[in-house]
Amino acid sequence: MEAAISHINERCAAEAFSAQSGVFDAIYSDNTIVNYKRQRVREHVLKYLQPCSNILELNSGTGEDAVFFAGNGHHVHATDISAGMQQQLKAKVGKHSLSHIISNELCSFTQLHLLKNKGQYDHIFSNFAGLNCTGDLDKVLLSLPQLLKQGGKVTLVVLPKFCLWESLLLFKGKFKTATRRWFSKNGVRAHVEGAYFNCWYYNPSYIIDTLNPSFEVLAVEGLCTIVPPSYLEGFAEKHPRLYSLLTLLEARFKSTRLFRSIGDYYIITLVKK
Repeated sequence: MEAAISHINERCAAEAFSAQSGVFDAIYSDNTIVNYKRQRVREHVLKYLQPCSNILELNSGTGEDAVFFAGNGHHVHATDISAGMQQQLKAKVGKHSLSHIISNELCSFTQLHLLKNKGQYDHIFSNFAGLNCTGDLDKVLLSLPQLLKQGGKVTLVVLPKFCLWESLLLFKGKFKTATRRWFSKNGVRAHVEGAYFNCWYYNPSYIIDTLNPSFEVLAVEGLCTIVPPSYLEGFAEKHPRLYSLLTLLEARFKSTRLFRSIGDYYIITLVKK
């Protein structure tokens, strides 16, 4: 029964993001904080990539990150469950003449055993909380070691169970939004383009404990802990000096114990022993 429910949720999420795929880049490309988040994630990953790395990307979306890493000389196998997102990715790969260095495959991250291209990979990467769309994250994590080379690394960008900025919405009377992560054991309802699916939230300790003892943690960074979340549209433009100050503060404190797991997201990188 649980497997059937999980499959239905994945199908609903795939339909939602396929419906949004044609306008996804237009919606987010000009958002200053979205671009800040993407830059932070890319800078983090680049620190751990060896030259000409072979990367497996999960929930690759329209291929923005795949194109970026390919442009830096890395081979990327970009996977996603959304057929619409894969179509956008393939168009982007063709536009930039990157078919020699980016491949793609329609595959759920809960069914990585079905991958036609099984690697082995130098790095596995998942950006912007795609992994929060499953209640079976343990299944995903436990499938990663077989796909990685010895010494290979995993970088995941995940939504934690507590977000400092969201909790402040209590003072605006938005109780449901402020507390939605706190009571998410059975998933929280989300919707995109009129399609509904569930999301779950995971702290870094969940990932670390699930992958222990096969992996060692290299880094955990808070993302949009001090900088506000991107859904506060126009914040950076309305308050440029404050926004600049907040980015400097986040750069300073992103890896401290207090701030690394209470942001809108966190970035975690682990290495296979």
